[in-house]
This record gives sequence, structure tokens and C-alpha cells, in this order.
Amino acid sequence: MEDTHRHEKMSEKTDSLKKKDKKCVTCTQCGRSLANKRSLQRHMRIHTGEKPFTCTQCGKSLRSLSNLNYHMMTHSGERPFTCSQCGMSFRQSSNLNNHMLIHTGEKTHKCDQCGKTFFRASDLKSHFRVHTEEKPYSCSLCGKSFRHRESLRIHEKIHTGVREYKCSECEKTFYSDEHLKLHERTHTGEKPYICSVCIRSFSHFEHLKIHVRIHTGEKPYKCSHCDKRFRQLVVLKRHERIHTGEKPYKCSHCDKRFIQLESLKRHKRIHTGEKP
Repeated sequence: MEDTHRHEKMSEKTDSLKKKDKKCVTCTQCGRSLANKRSLQRHMRIHTGEKPFTCTQCGKSLRSLSNLNYHMMTHSGERPFTCSQCGMSFRQSSNLNNHMLIHTGEKTHKCDQCGKTFFRASDLKSHFRVHTEEKPYSCSLCGKSFRHRESLRIHEKIHTGVREYKCSECEKTFYSDEHLKLHERTHTGEKPYICSVCIRSFSHFEHLKIHVRIHTGEKPYKCSHCDKRFRQLVVLKRHERIHTGEKPYKCSHCDKRFIQLESLKRHKRIHTGEKP
């Protein structure tokens, strides 16, 4: 294993330096072109499922040494890349670079459906699935589909039961690093996202985005049955049930169904006698 680690480390460094070997090689499984044979060997692990690098802390296996090094930070808590604007820290420089666009970048990529703008073309592409309802990533175990690959990856942990991210304050565990970070703010009270109009602060960036629409008047989500528009997608979906008649929330004590979860909770008090 020691030799495998050493070989992987050396090959990852030399691949970027060996510009002499410009002859690309192609994966026979998916047709992807790789820079050289070493890159192909690493890529083939996606198809073979080989994961030769094992974490000494939790036993998790990974495909590459770089993935192992990144994973090890979940145990050490190391976040070496810090934003100079808001102090938020990241494990990878690429994540910090993407985050910095919030402070400095111009949103040049605009959705032609709702007018929403984005820092990157990839973000626009991902957002557009809200309108098309495309969910290209499917779970092989239960068939549930997702708009984003990362959402599928987190979902798959529900089947395996792996919650590798643990809160140091209350020992609660989570499927993803992002969920852990959001949870930790309940202990620290940290609210790093500040509205530039009214100075109100938020623990989640998504909450800030929704709040800002109060000032801008933006309502990007339009009902397909009437002309009503909404600030949040969840509110639009709830509204559309008025048109479709869908009542997804069923009482466990009787067969009555409801459009909203809150309506179900209020109804249940009739059976339980609970007072609000």
C-alpha cells in the first residue's frame, strides 16, 4: 500500500509537468480522452470500482490520493483557504475561487425564462433544470432522481447509512460537509450573509437570496395555471396544488388529506388533543 501511495503521488505531480507526452489515449468504456496512460489508469477506476486508498480514521476507500487527502480534512477540520471578505473558509482553493465571485464577480449568465443571473455558465445550466424539471441523476437503489450529481451522492448515503460528518459540539452526524457547516451555526450563532440594503444577516446564503427579493421585488417563479408569481419555488409548488387539487399530506388517524403540512399539523390536534 505504501508503494501504491508513493507511485500515485509521483504520477499526479508528473502528469501536469510532462508536456512532452501529448498523445491522448481514449477510454474504451465511455470514449473519454485522457492526456496519457497514467491518467487513463486512474480514470478506469470509475468503471472498475477500484478504490485502493483507504482512510486510516474511518476505513473509507477512495479512488485517488488527492481524494484521500481531501477526505482526511473532514476528520482534521482543516479549511486552509479563507475568504478575505467574509472570513468563510474552504478545503479547496477552487471552492474559495467560486465563493469569491459572490463578493467580486459580475453575473453575466442570464436565464431567458425568469431573468435570473449567475456567475458561471455551469450555474445557469444547473438552474435551468428548475424550469425544465429535468433530473438526470438517478439513484440505482430506489430510482429517485435529482437535478444535481452532488444531491444524488448525498442521497445515496441514506441507503448506506454513512454519516461521516460529526458535530464537535453535540455529536450529531450528517451525510454531507455542507449540512454539518450549516448545523454548526446553530451553536455558534454565526450569520455570515448580510443584506446590503437593510443589514439583516442570515446563517444560510439561500435565505439571504430569498430575502433580497423583498427589496428588489423579484418573483422568478410563475404559476403555469395563472399569472401569479412567487419569490420561492416551494411557495409556487404549494400554490399550484390549488389548481391541481393535489393533497400530499394525509392524516394518520383518519383519511383526510391536506394541501399544506401546517394544515395537517393543525388538524391532528383534533385527534391528539394537543394545544398549540
